[in-house]
Amino acid sequence: MKTFWEKLTKSQQIFLGVGGAVVLLLLVVQFLLLPFAEAKARTRRSIAAHEKILHELAPLGVEYRLLTRRVEEMQRIFSRRPADFSLFSYCEKKTGEAGIKANVKSINPTRIPLNGPYEEALVDMKIDRITLAQLTQFLYLVESPQDLIRVKKIGIAKMKDTPEYLQVNVQASTYQASGGAAPGRGGP
Repeated sequence: MKTFWEKLTKSQQIFLGVGGAVVLLLLVVQFLLLPFAEAKARTRRSIAAHEKILHELAPLGVEYRLLTRRVEEMQRIFSRRPADFSLFSYCEKKTGEAGIKANVKSINPTRIPLNGPYEEALVDMKIDRITLAQLTQFLYLVESPQDLIRVKKIGIAKMKDTPEYLQVNVQASTYQASGGAAPGRGGP
């Protein structure tokens, strides 16, 4: 190799030296700098994509914690309820307490299955010939946020034959374990 180099003229040696340096530079660029730049760009894109995902997940995490707290609160409410709790009997009891039991024309229970171990229990009541004061008292008694019982719908109309009395359709609602059993009491 040394003899080959010595046989070359000075301009050929410079030309080969520059050519070798260019080839070496191209190899460094091809195998070191370009992969490094591509990896750096790929890392930046990955970071940007993960930051976007993180920004999308942050509100979901807040919503998840809120829903988890609500479920825990529902479970506490369910644990306070008697094992044989029924919205139908609850509403029937409240009509008696409000003094309007004789005015109740019908009470119809309904259940709406939800995703998961819970269902929505509804009771539709038709009540005739009650005063506004009796209605107010009944609504006060039947709605119980601490027991997760609320009035979902209400329809009020004056009675045609006696306008001083009202005809009322009330729908009360609560949540309970599917099948009516509270969780932890033989329910799912």
